[in-house]
This record gives sequence, C-alpha cells and structure tokens, in this order.
Amino acid sequence: MKLRDLAENAEIYAIELLAGKRHAPMDKLVRCSLYILSRVYATLVRWRISLYKNRILKDHRLGCLVISIGNLTVGGTGKTPVVEVFARTLTKRNRKVAVLSRGYKSKSKPISEQFMDKLLMREDIVPPRVVSDGKDVLLNSHMSGDEPFMLAQNLDGVVVLVDKNRVKSGRYAIRHFNADTLILDDGFQYLHLKPRLNILLIDSTKPFTNHHMLPRGFLREPIQNLRRADIIFLTKSNGGDHLRHLKQFVKKHNPIAEIIECTHRPLYVQDIYSEKVFPLEFLNGKKVSSICGIAVPESFETFLKGFGAELVYFERYADHHRYSRAEIDSFITKSIDAGAELILTTEKDAVRFPEFKEQALPMLFMRVEIDILSGQESFQQCIDRICFPALPNQTQTSIIID
Repeated sequence: MKLRDLAENAEIYAIELLAGKRHAPMDKLVRCSLYILSRVYATLVRWRISLYKNRILKDHRLGCLVISIGNLTVGGTGKTPVVEVFARTLTKRNRKVAVLSRGYKSKSKPISEQFMDKLLMREDIVPPRVVSDGKDVLLNSHMSGDEPFMLAQNLDGVVVLVDKNRVKSGRYAIRHFNADTLILDDGFQYLHLKPRLNILLIDSTKPFTNHHMLPRGFLREPIQNLRRADIIFLTKSNGGDHLRHLKQFVKKHNPIAEIIECTHRPLYVQDIYSEKVFPLEFLNGKKVSSICGIAVPESFETFLKGFGAELVYFERYADHHRYSRAEIDSFITKSIDAGAELILTTEKDAVRFPEFKEQALPMLFMRVEIDILSGQESFQQCIDRICFPALPNQTQTSIIID
C-alpha cells in the first residue's frame, strides 16, 4: 500500500473515531489518549493567541483592505463558495482583489529542505505561487491545491496566490499586481496579518461536532474565540428550529457580531470535459453514481437525491483526495455494473480528476452558489453593505450581481 493510501486511511479512521462511529475497546482507549493531547493543544492555542493579544508576537498591517474568511473547525463549512462570491462582488466594485491561500495539499518543498530552512534560520525568499494573475490560470491543481485552482478558474480579474506566509504573498500582490483588497482564504487562525474584517463560518448542521479541540475533536481553537469575528455566517442553514438555539449560543459568546443565515444552492450540472451545462432537472429519474473526496460527502449525495436522481453506487475518499486514472477506471466499471447512466462529483473533486479523451459514462460536476436565507437582500448586497458601509447622513447604494 502506498504512503498516500496509508495516510488517507488513517485520516478516515480518525474522522470516524472522533465522530463516535467506532466503539471497539481499543477505540475508546485511543479517544482517551487524544483527549489528553487535546488539552495540551488547547493550552498551546490559548498561549499563542495571548502572545498576539499582548503584542509579544506582532501582527502586520499592509495598508489596504484585508478580509479574513475562515472557521473554527476543520473543513466542511463551505468556505470556498463564500470566498468566491466575496472576491467577485468586490471586483465588480472596481477593487483590485487578490485571494491569499496557503494551498492545502499543494505540492511544496521536500520536508528535508523545510527542516533545514528552519534549522539554519534561512530567509524565505521564494516568491508565492501565482495560480492566477487575474487574466490566466498559470498553475494546475497539483501545484496550487484544488481550492485555489477552482477559485482561479471561476474568478476573472482576481489574482490568486499560494504561500503559507500570507504577509509575504500580500506584499507581493500589492507590489506586483497593485492589489488594494486582500482576501485571506482560511484566515481565522492566521494572526500574523491583521484583517479589517474577520468573517467566521459555522456549519449549522454540525456546528462544533463534539465540542472538543484537536486531536480529540474538530475544533482548531476554543469555541469562545468566535468573539474575534466581526460577521458570522451560519452556512448550510435550512431554517430549522435548531438555528434559534445556535444563534443564542453564538450570541452568548459574541453579542456584537452580525449573524447571517445562508445556504448552498445547486445551480446546474456540467460535463467535466466537454463543459456542456445541464439544468438540475436533467437528474430527475436518472440512475447515477457519485464519487467525492470532501469533508461532508453526505450533503452532496443528499443534493443528488433531492433532484430526483437514483443513487445506485457511490464511493467516498478522504478530503482533498487526488484521483488516479486506475481509481477512476475502476469506479466507472463498478458504476456501469450497478446500472448507472451518469457519474456525478463535486466541483472541487472535478479539478482533481485525471484527463480522459473518451468517457464510458458522462462525468458531471455540480455547481453551487451561496444564498442568504434571513432578510430580503442577496448575498452580493450583503457583502456590499459589509465592505462598503454608508457614511453618516449618506444613503447607501447596493448592487445586484447577475
């Protein structure tokens, strides 16, 4: 078995363990050990935040609008579509936008070189990776990471950079692309760069899971730290009664932040290779198979069933899994044996698919967007109001993006 497969199997085991889906005696022992480690991790996180709060570690200001979009938990909040709509709306307002990503699971330096850089305190002079210069997509998903690549494909006029050092990539965006607006993708824990707006996303279906910190749970930092947020989006909302309790809980820790309910709304399905677009009604009555490597695969499968598709076969992989040709060939064969007429995946997964000149079955991805549930404004109007507040005694104007 390859090292990658071992790592992904370990990741899947850990997710099932933390979600309480494993109950063997050894699993209980592992959970107890992880709980002790999570207490240590929580102490380190609080200590780090305290160092920034007391200015022992200093944050940086780059002299432009900086918007951080992130979450308290690991994966699954639907962050990428939110980053996309923020970037698109700000660009429509004639801002020069750059998205700064760390490029999770993108190709990076060998570990040995990274270790020697830290050991010898060598200055990081390597420029950030330019995934998009605002005109062309310059890197593939393997080099950039799937989410930066997807953003680069969908955002005209927006620069997308990848670097773990977002201060460095922010300065690069300002110097080389005249950026006046920086969006920190997954930036809530990145305290090194000071945002003007700190936007936090919370998955309303699984807000904090078991309420434990890593590695016993899915929290990156204590729940009470949501007080740092200026705006809180409750994603994947369905208007259920549990939202009232979640809002009360959030308000208890952050009485000042505005809370906005939003949901992911499927738009259409699109052929991965021909790029032909089909309405969602196309799925009605079709026998389909699904394949995905995302944090919450159940939500995608529920979408398919909701539009009348019959799910005859499915495969799930670890988040950010990069598919091999052999894996897809095997999946196609099993899908045909199960009677599938179509293969469906997510947009994020589609960018990690290998190239196919001929397809035994049509292979489509589902495109989604963000909708506001509470109030009458659109998501774009909401962003317009947040990022361009009206001056005193001045009527604010909003825009609607087609």
